[in-house]
Amino acid sequence: MQTQQQTRNRQKGFSLVEVLIALIILSVGMLGIASLYVNSMSAGRTSMFRHHAVTLAGDVADRIRANPRAGVAYVAKPGADNNCVDGGVDCSEAEMAMNDIFLWQTQAANTLPNGDVTIVFDAGVNPPEYTITVNWDEPGEDPAQPLQYSIKIPVIGI
Repeated sequence: MQTQQQTRNRQKGFSLVEVLIALIILSVGMLGIASLYVNSMSAGRTSMFRHHAVTLAGDVADRIRANPRAGVAYVAKPGADNNCVDGGVDCSEAEMAMNDIFLWQTQAANTLPNGDVTIVFDAGVNPPEYTITVNWDEPGEDPAQPLQYSIKIPVIGI
């Protein structure tokens, strides 16, 4: 029979197997944390793109409401830089619409990957309605099906 002293002398520290198991558990945990970090970065990027799309659609809607008589002129592409805002030029409603299209297409291209704005004008309803659709490509998603944000706005004063 072993004495208590002999048992205490043999159990000093950890065995190599215990250390290896602890390292494996720690490495699996670290891989999990790294995966969560990558997913949060991707979600943050997606959130930023969606925020830009909503902001851009709101800007387009405000520009259309500020020039309600332009009607179908907002459907045209591409726009034209007519210097209507900062150039001191007195633009017609259609020229202002073309200037607005130029500005928001530039903004879409600068803030969203392959960003694009499409406008559909429906004069058959009362009041007339514009459907504003913002499209963009999301990295890691199918490029054949870009993400989009769409709103409908009625415009009174046409």
